[in-house]
Amino acid sequence: MPFTGGTRTGTAAARARRRRRLRVLVFLSPWLVGFAIFFAYPLAATVYFSFTRYNLFTLEYVGWDNYTYLLNDGQAWTAMRNTLWLVAVLVPLRVLFGLGVAQLLTKIKTGGGVLRSIFYLPYLIPPVSATVAFVFLMNPGTGPFQTLTDRLGVTLPDFFNEAAWAKPGLTLLGLWAVGDVMIIMLAALLNVPRSLYEAAAIDGAGAWSRFRHITLPTVSPVLAFCAVTGVIETLQYFTQAMVAGKVASGRADLPGTQYTPGYPGDSTLTFPQWLYDQGFRQFNMGYACVLALLMFGTAMVFTLFLLRQFKAFAGEEAA
Repeated sequence: MPFTGGTRTGTAAARARRRRRLRVLVFLSPWLVGFAIFFAYPLAATVYFSFTRYNLFTLEYVGWDNYTYLLNDGQAWTAMRNTLWLVAVLVPLRVLFGLGVAQLLTKIKTGGGVLRSIFYLPYLIPPVSATVAFVFLMNPGTGPFQTLTDRLGVTLPDFFNEAAWAKPGLTLLGLWAVGDVMIIMLAALLNVPRSLYEAAAIDGAGAWSRFRHITLPTVSPVLAFCAVTGVIETLQYFTQAMVAGKVASGRADLPGTQYTPGYPGDSTLTFPQWLYDQGFRQFNMGYACVLALLMFGTAMVFTLFLLRQFKAFAGEEAA
């Protein structure tokens, strides 16, 4: 009789592995189904439609024509430059300002809860309402800020009617509504062990040294989270820029009129606005898919770069 114990043991082990894999797939199936329906299929469809001329009624394969057109589309590159400007300026300022406000709130013993509410409340205002109010407040003709600064001998620029100041105006709007970043940073700062600060103070470390070598390394995962989510949100920056330009141009209260985004002088034209214009106003769905893929790729590049930089920073501090 041949010996078959090893074969039976191997077969049983293989069956056990298959059962474990099946159980894992069963538990993962809700996520896998959601991933396939809400990410994989839309991404594959976007890639497919990017090679077509599609207007919701007719579909025609055009090869690389949409991608070639993108290279010569000046408006698309203007929108991309404006969006990247906001990514490079608005995102770091929001993260730093939120961290600074949170650091200040950790030092305040009396009235800290009231100040937290004051800083957080602007974030709770709906974006459209907040943008309309902010544009009117900053307007030299209708807002109170110009009156206050005139008494100090300072003249404010017309933020949303001058092309050179439109993006700085949007940046101020983003800093005003920094409550979301502030709350996250505050939670991270309060979670830093006090014993580390006490030990560093005993060793003679100053305030900057404690912040540099204790606070920053400890909250670096939160900084990375705020930076990555900030970049993704800013690459999708749409509502505030659209509303600010429309209000400043005087077209907000004219029903039935079409507004071309970008006022003044294409300075508030962001990439999502141009994508929306091409897809849902011009019905160039194939070209809009190309723009969507470009935005997706840009977000992926920024995300990977930031995660790599924060990982390198954390590794240096650990070493």
